[in-house]
Amino acid sequence: MLKQQHIEQIEGSKPVNEQEPVLQVSHLYKAFGDNKVLNDFNLSVNRGERIVVLGKSGSGKSVLIKCIIGLLRPDSGGIRMLDKDIAGLSHQELDAIRAKVGFLFQSNALYDSMTVRENLEFPLRRHWIQLTHAAVRKMLEEALEDVGLAHTIDMMPAELSGGMRKRIALARTLILKPEIILYDEPTTGLDPITAREIIELMNNIHAKYNTTSLIISHDMNCVRLAASRIVVLINGTCYANGTWDTLTKTEDPMVKQFFE
Repeated sequence: MLKQQHIEQIEGSKPVNEQEPVLQVSHLYKAFGDNKVLNDFNLSVNRGERIVVLGKSGSGKSVLIKCIIGLLRPDSGGIRMLDKDIAGLSHQELDAIRAKVGFLFQSNALYDSMTVRENLEFPLRRHWIQLTHAAVRKMLEEALEDVGLAHTIDMMPAELSGGMRKRIALARTLILKPEIILYDEPTTGLDPITAREIIELMNNIHAKYNTTSLIISHDMNCVRLAASRIVVLINGTCYANGTWDTLTKTEDPMVKQFFE
């Protein structure tokens, strides 16, 4: 028997308290052999915040985001998202949480054999959401209008530029009207002009839907333009935490190296 998600979660929005924590990471540890990637990492994210996790390549940024979404299991520590303890959820309960959390993969993860329309419909089928054809069509049209690519609905991913594929991946993320969007290196591989367009698009989506954003990046232009708060990941810990203006003025050499 097919399960049916709550349609009101997709079609409407509830009043929000921007001081309400929607994500809490507590004493998170994750190692691969002798390599301690996350080492007592702590983070609290309030509703409506745009948090950028900044760190060097290989510092554990992508491992962190995969632990949060449940793609990797941490060795110890806690992750609480949308008032649910991730570690204690069944597979079905984790799927229900994932329906409220959008994940923009670094590689975009579009299905090459599917049209744009079919790629956007996939999350609805994945979560077995039952909607009328008219409702689905409206959702697809709105998502594509949000990213400025309504004309691509019957195109194949191979026919799109790198920036367009990134926008389509973001449109697919928006289909379920997520409360939280996790971005894994959203500007990697894009030229500076296209990267800036993607950042502006992310900010426009945040303004329209008041989503909470957790952005993994080492692109300093993305950090400057997209973050309301920056978390610096060093040696597996939340080493520093503040705004762009605050962190650019620090004399701590461990933090200063990112802003020079």
